[in-house]
Amino acid sequence: MMGYARAHGVALRGAVGHLVDVQADVSPGLVGVTLVGRADSVLAEGRDRVRMAIINSDLDWPATKRITVLLSPADLPKGGSHYDLAMALAILAAGGEIEAAGLERTVFIGELALDGGLRPTSGVLPMVLAASHAGIARVVVPEPQVAEARMVPGMEILGFRSLGQVVAELRGEPVPDAPPVATGTGGSLLGWRGDRRLDDMDMSDLRGMPETRYAVEVAAAGGHHLLLKGPKGCGKTSIAERIPTILPDLSREESLEVMAVQSLAGVLDVDRGLLTRPPFSAPHHDASKPGIIGGGSGRVRPGQVSLSHAGVLFLDEFPLFKSDVIECLREPLESGDITVSRGEESVTLPARALVVLAANPCPCGNYDASITKDGCICRPNERQAYDRKVSGPITDRIDIVRTLRPMSEQNHDPWGSETSAEIRDRVTAARRRQRERYADFGWRLNGQASGIALRDHWPLPPAAEALIDSRIFSGALTRRGAVRVHRLAWTVADLAGVDWPGVAETETALALRGGGSLTVSAFEGRSA
Repeated sequence: MMGYARAHGVALRGAVGHLVDVQADVSPGLVGVTLVGRADSVLAEGRDRVRMAIINSDLDWPATKRITVLLSPADLPKGGSHYDLAMALAILAAGGEIEAAGLERTVFIGELALDGGLRPTSGVLPMVLAASHAGIARVVVPEPQVAEARMVPGMEILGFRSLGQVVAELRGEPVPDAPPVATGTGGSLLGWRGDRRLDDMDMSDLRGMPETRYAVEVAAAGGHHLLLKGPKGCGKTSIAERIPTILPDLSREESLEVMAVQSLAGVLDVDRGLLTRPPFSAPHHDASKPGIIGGGSGRVRPGQVSLSHAGVLFLDEFPLFKSDVIECLREPLESGDITVSRGEESVTLPARALVVLAANPCPCGNYDASITKDGCICRPNERQAYDRKVSGPITDRIDIVRTLRPMSEQNHDPWGSETSAEIRDRVTAARRRQRERYADFGWRLNGQASGIALRDHWPLPPAAEALIDSRIFSGALTRRGAVRVHRLAWTVADLAGVDWPGVAETETALALRGGGSLTVSAFEGRSA
């Protein structure tokens, strides 16, 4: 007797899932299990996990038959242990233990233990999202991950503890008891710090720094990357850590994107429910390249640049990061995503974070060219080598540059007592204008807009363009920098409620880009 059946699983390529047909054929022939369809070593080992799980669940394993399992589409790389449940059910259905029709329109996710227990696996949220996008509304997951799976609206989620329970449900029989399974799905990545530590922080804690505070507001409103330079103790870290407090709440779409990445990394806290606040990540400068951009052995895991998607990635003491880490940031700074390749696997992960870099003027942090005795103990060549690490291609991808002075030298700020909530209202209003403007293009913020589209649909007036061209011809601005000034000018206008940026907004954008002093007009539109 020959048998064929199929079940549905999901292949993950980064944070994007693809529906997979797990097809099983049980027929006479050389006894054994053949697995085809570009399976990695972890998935290939699933043949033994599945066989023992079926036997130890008192179900019939077709021991005298040839078993062929195909994961289709065959050209899509597949890896991980989350296919175990789908493979087991497809084999059981092909062997006549359960009805094959009961597997239709359902996605099965879970790793099997040798005793038949159903264990959690990372990446459940993006897998359920993939099922939803494919039009399948029923998903079976390990019991501890039901809450995570139910974050996707409109889905019927069934949670079980064992293979035996799933089979009983499919047969329409009473579901037997089973012991609870372990809930661990892996530890967090180096440097991950959620937003809880920011709960008590507020912009009203800070005094002075009027130009820097305005620059931070522009960065938050338009999603512009920011470089803060200055001697130690001048407030770089303090203001950077408060940037998430002036960002609007996440939309549902953004929340699911962030949580999908956290699910892949194994750091998702389902007890907190749907995320509402933007994430904040501040890895130590000794973090490795895989820790920052993603990677690792086996399946690619997200790095800090993806874990802070839709939030803030703060790289303090940026020149102390390893050179390969600094150089690998070019892609996310420019495109908003990161592609990581490991062997035959190449995945693209979201990385549209607001990147904030902080740097001292020298290794010891005391150098100040404006005074004679500054307490610096660094040699000139050390200062030059240190400064070179934050110049060139990386800084050309940074939209805003601000040099901070020691706190005792900073000017009085008439808005110094503003709370984060007051600033957040202006940022939210500016972002709303951007969403409406780019509704037909798919961008959310000015910092994401294409330079070509800006030039074609939202050009600057001729006088403003001439101002930018003069900087290009003098060598003070690159073509890439000109695009970023264009974006900044629109954000300055959005914050001020101006319908179209002109010369004043462009001058402010150039000052923000080049680190120059801001005029009083840059602060117009802010309520004292």
